[in-house]
Amino acid sequence: RKPGGGVTDARFAARPAWRLIAALAAAKLALHLVTNAITPYGFHRDEFLYFAMGRHLQLFHMDFPPAIAILAEAVRGTLGDGLLGIRLVPALFATLLVVLAGLLAAELGGGRYAQALAGLTVLASPLFLRSGNLFQPVVLDQVAWTLALFAVARLARTGDRRWWLALGAACGFGLLAKFSIAFVGLGIFLAILLTPLRTQLGTPWPWVAAALAFAIGAPSIVGQIRLHYPIVLQMRGLAEAQLEHVTPLGFIATQLLFGPGTLLALAGAVGFIVVRALRPFRVVGWACLAVFLILLGTHGKAYYFGPAYPALYAAGAVTLETIARPRLGAWVRWGAVALVVGYGLFALPIGLPILGPPAMARYAASISAARRTNQGAVEPLPQDYADMLGWEEQVRAVAQAYHDLPPAEQATVVIVGDNYGEAGALAFFGPRYGLPDPISAAGTFWQFGPGDKPGTVVIVLGEEPQSLRQHADSVVLATRVTNPWGVAEERDVPIVVGRRPRTTVQALWPSLAGRYR
Repeated sequence: RKPGGGVTDARFAARPAWRLIAALAAAKLALHLVTNAITPYGFHRDEFLYFAMGRHLQLFHMDFPPAIAILAEAVRGTLGDGLLGIRLVPALFATLLVVLAGLLAAELGGGRYAQALAGLTVLASPLFLRSGNLFQPVVLDQVAWTLALFAVARLARTGDRRWWLALGAACGFGLLAKFSIAFVGLGIFLAILLTPLRTQLGTPWPWVAAALAFAIGAPSIVGQIRLHYPIVLQMRGLAEAQLEHVTPLGFIATQLLFGPGTLLALAGAVGFIVVRALRPFRVVGWACLAVFLILLGTHGKAYYFGPAYPALYAAGAVTLETIARPRLGAWVRWGAVALVVGYGLFALPIGLPILGPPAMARYAASISAARRTNQGAVEPLPQDYADMLGWEEQVRAVAQAYHDLPPAEQATVVIVGDNYGEAGALAFFGPRYGLPDPISAAGTFWQFGPGDKPGTVVIVLGEEPQSLRQHADSVVLATRVTNPWGVAEERDVPIVVGRRPRTTVQALWPSLAGRYR
């Protein structure tokens, strides 16, 4: 055995330090619960979309993987639609990620120190703070990748072929969460080809695992087939609007914003080569390297590589525990802990929405990378923070325009959201203000259909009057809603009332397909 409880023989995993791991997990969960109890921000525009997907849940007929929609409907049905209850879901998955990082360090032979450092780095990283505090599929994706890499590590250490089934189940869950599971799936396959595990490709186990993954993820695949592969259109729009701004150098440089954890991950990548006890686990290192190169070559966003970090943190912590020499060991080990904790505290406002907009703008003023939007512009606030402001104010203004209509027009009016954030906010807050369900041609909302009202009167949130005059004889600007802290398109939002349309909403709907905004 090594000092600190690790083991030198890769045939044996270290004993998990359950009390340490549990303490870190409890701290992680408490941090998210307190944040969502005190935050001055509201729901994110993406969260509104997933709530709407849950309300319109059709398991085998959705253009996005349905796990987040299933969770949305489940949590709203049990805990209600309050911020604290809904965000308990990502907080729990983020807490699980801390546990998995510690257990993976133990699987790699790391002792108490390595397990604690791996879990602590996940806890303190702004990357995992942010994903654990938003009701989005990102944190589900991170858990799925980590489970898959954990299964690969167990398979490499034990040779127990039943771990192929665990790998298949993890990839299947990932397929239900995000299609980006394909990156780590491909990376693992390429890594297996480079290691002795490739001999198992001649047995039924890997192919049973693949079948299991596709069976679990069948709703995502069937939805794509039935809807004629909307993912292709989505990826094309993403590439044109966002990924073209990502350069290989920018992809690499942005990894440094994730803090000292990036250095620990780099140590883990090197450790798979130089640390004897980690060599049997090189398949994990090769898989992570393959994913990195794939994302680098395809102009992926920096955070796309994030789900690989817990495994690399675990390897880096084991490397540090192993190679730190006796005379300098304590300085190196505690220095690493101090760096992780210090950066975590410094970057806490980037990871968690605890500072109000004015204070956050002052804090982020010198961090241009944190304020850069998906389109490459630099805003006063990080985009995720700007996207959590102003939505209920927009819905309240729409409600005022609605209630100003004569009763006969209220009975027939169609409420329209121009983009998915505006439509999602209308769907979420609308019932509180007596509004009918909205429609939208933006992205997934188009799949929900135009409803059954012809649209003789429409109230449109987010569309300028001149763009609607080609569709209706009467177009009147009801009001504008300003939000100085929003992203550019949400800072000055018009609300327009249109009457006497030249065609029905139902007749117009097919021509609006493909507006992924």
